[in-house]
Amino acid sequence: MTLLLITVALVSALVTMRVALHAREVEVPDLRGRTPAEARRLAEDRGLSAQADRQYYSATVAEGRIISQTPAAGSVVRRGWNLRFTLSLGPQRVTIPQVIGGSQRAAMITLQQRGLDVSTSDVNVPGAIAGQVLAQNPPANATDVAAPKVNLLVASDSAPEAYVMPSFVGRPLGSVTLAMKDAGFTLEKVTVADQSAQLALPNSATPPGQTPQAPAPTAPPSPVGAPNSAAPSPAAIVVSQQPAAGQRIVAGSEIRLVVR
Repeated sequence: MTLLLITVALVSALVTMRVALHAREVEVPDLRGRTPAEARRLAEDRGLSAQADRQYYSATVAEGRIISQTPAAGSVVRRGWNLRFTLSLGPQRVTIPQVIGGSQRAAMITLQQRGLDVSTSDVNVPGAIAGQVLAQNPPANATDVAAPKVNLLVASDSAPEAYVMPSFVGRPLGSVTLAMKDAGFTLEKVTVADQSAQLALPNSATPPGQTPQAPAPTAPPSPVGAPNSAAPSPAAIVVSQQPAAGQRIVAGSEIRLVVR
């Protein structure tokens, strides 16, 4: 008897839950051909909401009426569900202008003045002027256009190719020059480090009664081409470089080396 009562209680609970769930489900009304206000009123009567999602031209559905909806009419959804519908703009009345060859700014102004939406995509085309419209869809004077939207393909700026600066320190100047020439770079400046420096006597060797002298400053590197400077040998070793190794550089960057 106890087992029977438990079984009946479980079945009753399941039935109650099922009824409660079904009570929260409603059938989606048919919104097609109605106005947005009518659609919202129908949806609210069933505990639903409705809003416009897109707009399209239509030769069969009057302007301001609903063409289609999601979910479809007759579907079963839970209360609180948001219905989306597509609104008709009526037959196409806007002529698609020709904007290919002009600037992106001029094309957008022309299209927006006619009530058309604009979507742009950039592409890098050698020889094309940056910002120039290369293609459009729909084409000029197109008929039976579905949506009031024109997609533009616009030429973008050709960004210079970037490189990672290698390390030339410790390599002979001759091989470095050839490597940069093969990579398409020009060595702008080579500086020869001046090794002459006047060193002070050690403190232990300073004569009694005299103040130790500070070391004489090392002369700065002498750029090649300065008076009394000699051209560096291809066998000269690179001791420093600018830009430093690992930095990103672009074509035309100035490269400086110090050799010894």
